[in-house]
Amino acid sequence: MKRIALFPGSFDPFTKGHEDIVLRGLRLFDEVVIGIGNNATKKRYFTLDVMQELIERTFAREKNVRVVVYDDLTAHIAREIGATFLLRGLRNTTDFEYENGIAQVNRYIYSEIETVFLITSPHLAPISSSIIRDLHRYGQSVDDFLPYSLRELDKLNQS
Repeated sequence: MKRIALFPGSFDPFTKGHEDIVLRGLRLFDEVVIGIGNNATKKRYFTLDVMQELIERTFAREKNVRVVVYDDLTAHIAREIGATFLLRGLRNTTDFEYENGIAQVNRYIYSEIETVFLITSPHLAPISSSIIRDLHRYGQSVDDFLPYSLRELDKLNQS
């Protein structure tokens, strides 16, 4: 049976930290599906379409990575795509506390799902999407934190 992991998140934006988790996940799973969730409680900084395109470009050479956009419970999407693993990155203990509760609920909804946590690589731990959004919003360069070109992102976001 194929080992499929869903890596869910809002990815607003998708960072080098996220990329690192996907690449490391490929050593554990046959396929990693990056699921861009639509979080009703958050207003997106970058559109779903833009982020999907940039993530697809980032992993264009990886045959075992695909991207889906969804507006449903993560456990439902995991079941729908045949994933029996959720892949999550942890930067710190605060992330663990948050993710632990979500993992428990996902397992309640979909008993076959296992959440696998990967500890963020140390040099990427300070990176968060919210920090990147704030830096970008105020004109600071964020190129060092993204696996794609900022000019490409801005161009796509304006169209």
